[in-house]
Amino acid sequence: MTTANGLKRLGFILLAVIAGGLAVLTTAGYLVSADAVRQQVLGEIREVTGLEPVFRGKASVSLFPTGSVNFADVVLGDAKEPALSAERLTARLRFFPLLIGRVEIADVALENPRIAIDFQPNGQSNWSALIDALTRSQTTAHRLTAFSEMRINGGTVVIRDQARQLNETLYGVEFSLAWPSISKSFGATGRFVWHDAPMDASLTLADFAAALAGSRSGLKLRVSGEPMKAAFEGAISLKPTLKIEGTLAADSPSLRSALVWTGQKPLPGGGFGRFAIKARTNVVGGSISLSSVNVELDGNAAEGVLTFAGDGRKILQGTLAADALDLTPYVSTIRLLTTNERAWNNGRITLDGLAGLDIDLRLSAANVTVSTAKLGRTAVAANLRGGQLVITIGEAQAYGGVIKGSLTLANSEQNVDLKSQLQFTEVDLEGCLGQLFGLRRLEGKGNIQLAVEGTGDSILAVTQTLNGTATLTGTNGALAGLNVEQLLRRLERRPLSGGGEFRSGRTPYDKITVALKINQGTVTAEDVKVEGATVVLGLVGSASIPARELDLKGTAALVSPPKPGAAPFELPFIVQGSWDDPIMLPDPESLIRRSGAAAPLLNAVRDRSTRDSVRSAIERLTGGAATSDTVPAAGQSSPQPAAGKPE
Repeated sequence: MTTANGLKRLGFILLAVIAGGLAVLTTAGYLVSADAVRQQVLGEIREVTGLEPVFRGKASVSLFPTGSVNFADVVLGDAKEPALSAERLTARLRFFPLLIGRVEIADVALENPRIAIDFQPNGQSNWSALIDALTRSQTTAHRLTAFSEMRINGGTVVIRDQARQLNETLYGVEFSLAWPSISKSFGATGRFVWHDAPMDASLTLADFAAALAGSRSGLKLRVSGEPMKAAFEGAISLKPTLKIEGTLAADSPSLRSALVWTGQKPLPGGGFGRFAIKARTNVVGGSISLSSVNVELDGNAAEGVLTFAGDGRKILQGTLAADALDLTPYVSTIRLLTTNERAWNNGRITLDGLAGLDIDLRLSAANVTVSTAKLGRTAVAANLRGGQLVITIGEAQAYGGVIKGSLTLANSEQNVDLKSQLQFTEVDLEGCLGQLFGLRRLEGKGNIQLAVEGTGDSILAVTQTLNGTATLTGTNGALAGLNVEQLLRRLERRPLSGGGEFRSGRTPYDKITVALKINQGTVTAEDVKVEGATVVLGLVGSASIPARELDLKGTAALVSPPKPGAAPFELPFIVQGSWDDPIMLPDPESLIRRSGAAAPLLNAVRDRSTRDSVRSAIERLTGGAATSDTVPAAGQSSPQPAAGKPE
């Protein structure tokens, strides 16, 4: 019973205290002057922030059930173009001090504020004077009772810099600011929306007063959202110029999407997916230097240094090295040929993503993969300036040899200008020519020099305007899919034998030399010679690069004569058809002349008086107009196959 009575008495006491407190608070609502509360709230805001906000709207004071002061239509800075304007500023008052008539702010909230940050060409901004006032307030001794939290609800931040052509807006800004009333650190945590992507962010300054004064202060920054994540930890100072140093880490599921999100044009080609970077960072003015860089892109990892200059035109420079690189994703969308690989691709070439950024990048790797091509040690420099991309190959071990040269791509009105100067030394000709040009008929090791230029909106259009030169020398190889020696041996014995399949096998050679001139997509063979132990070939004529067709004439000769004292067997021929499957046809007139039985017929055909009768005889020989009751006359030989018919 004693315990129960004690609890009842304690309950009555608590109820009495609460009732008394409510009574005091209710009474204070009538006894405390609203004007005095407003003035004390304004005084504390000025003391803590050092700022002089202007309240253009009505002010209201509420002391029950909770104490708060509301100011409508608040501006800060220039009245015409304020640095900050808000629909309402609400100062929430502490409960217990209010019971004894003291006004102390617990926290301050800005409703739907609009914060404008305008940078001037001299580096100052419309916030410079306000920051100076804020700095002076932080040099005074902090009162332990000063409010330590400010909130921004539904804010909008506009950042403008005409010199850098920057105009960005952050929407839906929801932030909580930890004001340094006791410690000297400052913290901000919240979220915002930029380019339609919600982002979470946090900022910590180890020494708020030092940071405001431009002196060195510790800095931690975190930004996280769907497009990317980034974190920085280090130090910042503003005097005599902006300087930031520390460690930066960032990653994105798609670098291509992240760049588009930041306002950059989409990069041409494929790739630029998963991305991550970690580096020591040093920012001085508008220049960013990254050292000890570890970067990953599309599964490729590299190390090196990078620098980025943002003053004026954006320039990215650096040197990166990797053990292995797979460049297949970046060329996956480039199609030189159509799906059936029998015609050039006529899809439009776009290089729009190369504008707006200059690049000077040097890259080296021990192994490089480009689609099905495997390269060894490779050193490449990429230079992008004014939308013109120049790729310089210092050295690339490929196709069993070495590649050097350069490739230039540039936008020109509605077209793309292409210029290439390449040197292939001791490369495998079949693999090199097959992968680069779709020519798979030449085996052996050799050297290639190519200097061409053209313009067009597609690969097909570029081939129609190509101009330049090309040379090739090869040794100890073969012409694949063609047995010239077998053909010549057969025709040497029986010139009109016709028939037989010779478009198979190989024609070995000891040396091959090719000199070509290219004019508006047409290749002229100035010097083409194939020399082997048994066969010698010489070619002249032309080829169409756009149509991928050949129209060549030449002479094939056996090196060894049929018998001592005789001249080596020679046969003129033509090569026509597509690059992939050309047709070789022996000259029919030459074959007829070498045939003792058929040569008089050729002479007779040239005689107008005997042409008709001879034609009739040839038709009977070839079977072209023979009937079932046609019988050769006495002394005539049996019909022979048509002269010149390809095997």
